[in-house]
Amino acid sequence: MTVFLLVSGLFTGPHVWDDALARLTAEGADVRAVALSGLGGERVPSGDAVDLETHIADVLAVIDSAGQAGGREIVLVGHDYGIHPVLGAADRRPERVARIVYLDSAMPRDGVPALAALPSPRPGGRPAGATGADTAHGTDLPPPARDEWHLWGSTAGLPAAALDRLTALASPQPFGTLVQPLRLTGAVAAVPVTGVLCTGSGTTLAMVQTQVDFGAPAMRALTAPGVTFFELPTGHWPMLSAPAALTEVLLGAAAGEGHRLTVPDEARPAPHLRPFPLDLPEIDRGRQDGLDLYVPPGAPGPLPAVVFVHGGPVPPEAHPGPRDWPTLTGYARSAAGRGVVGVVVEHRLHAVSDYARAAADVAAAVERVRADPRVDADRIALWFFSGGGLISAAWLDTPPPWLRCLAACYPVMAPLANWGWTDSRFLPVEAVARAGSLPVVLVRAGLETPAIAGTVEEFVAAADRSGARLEVVDVPNGHHSFETVDPTEETREAVRRALRTVLNHLTGS
Repeated sequence: MTVFLLVSGLFTGPHVWDDALARLTAEGADVRAVALSGLGGERVPSGDAVDLETHIADVLAVIDSAGQAGGREIVLVGHDYGIHPVLGAADRRPERVARIVYLDSAMPRDGVPALAALPSPRPGGRPAGATGADTAHGTDLPPPARDEWHLWGSTAGLPAAALDRLTALASPQPFGTLVQPLRLTGAVAAVPVTGVLCTGSGTTLAMVQTQVDFGAPAMRALTAPGVTFFELPTGHWPMLSAPAALTEVLLGAAAGEGHRLTVPDEARPAPHLRPFPLDLPEIDRGRQDGLDLYVPPGAPGPLPAVVFVHGGPVPPEAHPGPRDWPTLTGYARSAAGRGVVGVVVEHRLHAVSDYARAAADVAAAVERVRADPRVDADRIALWFFSGGGLISAAWLDTPPPWLRCLAACYPVMAPLANWGWTDSRFLPVEAVARAGSLPVVLVRAGLETPAIAGTVEEFVAAADRSGARLEVVDVPNGHHSFETVDPTEETREAVRRALRTVLNHLTGS
């Protein structure tokens, strides 16, 4: 018999599992919702401090109790913060655990506290005293108010009654559980794992596969034979928003089912390394530190320039780097073939916490481009891709006179739900209201992931309300990164149209 041990996340206790527990029990499983000290009404003796080790001990006690009867396979399920005590306990009882399920959670590492994975507050979000910084100074983290749960994860699909109950039964998170580092011996690495991605939070299988495709060694571990994945089209609390679907997924995970990630090879190159859909002119590039310039040969200068800004986050070990990706080089060469300088910038967006650094890289690169004697400093266009879309906010907010057009392909225009943060400098959905007469070209993928598509529609609505000069190029049958993922005539025409539109604004022709 399979024994499911369910460990809840921040602010919550066993009560969140009631529906899923009943459904799993009806399927013949032995199911136990683990009560973590200090959460969900679980009392703590007066004066006792609660930290991560306390919660690991809570999980170990249930593992030991459940393992007393022979022939039982224990499946540990950790939701959100709950994955930290789950991993700590499994590392000490690896022989007793058949599988670990990461339920819409981070991937903790040895020596790193849970605080590192906490979302930072959005401006105007949580009340004073509720930030991660305050927690680090010893203040228990107060639970969210009813209208603040979305700051901790997507509430997509969560019924109003469930949100009411979640709020009513929430507990402060003991600060020690967040600041004490997780300590692992490495024994847990032998335990098979399943990741359950709630797509309403912003992460999909395709995104995780992309990170593997980038070539980062740490991500290659996700392609091991014992690692599987499932998607759930709901928000961060699937035990409340989709308990029936979650039950099926957990049963499938226990059986070793699920999607498996793959390592690219010559027969199946990574999508971002597949050919650009247009025929390209043979134009040499000049490589500088962080910049590649494609200058039309023999053209009288100085010439207008289009600066292409890649998305991300991209791990620093990615090989090849963005400057050598066919999409970026393809757009830059296409621009140069049409008589303007094509520029590819490689910036340091390696994690969602790197936007300030990446934006500074882009700003510095633009100034270097404008200072190049082959470039007309008064005729520049900026073109952003994917996660680089957030970097466009500063240029939308106060467009300089030399910026003749801003373009974005399948962009992220607001932080995704599982990022949980926003530096006000990186909110294109707000900045577009101040774009004035700047032409903005948006290339929209019709088959975009729902979370990213939501940010794009929010941006379009904001642009419409403010009267921004927005032009939309639709690719109805295109996915994210459609240039290399969907090499169709529709894609080719969309790329041509987007290039035409941007260059018309740039050159005035």
